[in-house]
Amino acid sequence: MPRLPRLSLHPSSGTGIITPFSKAIRFVRYGCTNRPFYHIVVIDVKKQQKRPPIEQVGVYDPIPNVHNEKLISFNFERLQYWIAKGAQISVPVADILGLAGFLPVHPRAYMRAWRNRRIIKATAAEESICQAQTSKI
Repeated sequence: MPRLPRLSLHPSSGTGIITPFSKAIRFVRYGCTNRPFYHIVVIDVKKQQKRPPIEQVGVYDPIPNVHNEKLISFNFERLQYWIAKGAQISVPVADILGLAGFLPVHPRAYMRAWRNRRIIKATAAEESICQAQTSKI
């Protein structure tokens, strides 16, 4: 009886060999103490120890400026290139890209907005109670 050639299995079968892409898009912290500044870089996950990043694709300044703006810039063409190559995106970067409109909004952003609205509502209620009590005196 002739032997049939063995075909490689698809990764979704659970028995095939999965070879993930070893690049990731993530933040790298620069700046001084109490003054962080982040570069958004493509880094090789397997060789991240003491190696420079492959490419810088953006910057992020989380401290609000005089106009209460957090500054961020991206090179969307290079981001699109690396995402098409299969680079993994870290959750903080996915969150920022969702707010920028490049990716769908990350669920964490919705939860953060919901919590902020709840805190503002609670503090407004407390302030109105305090003002009502002081006006009675």
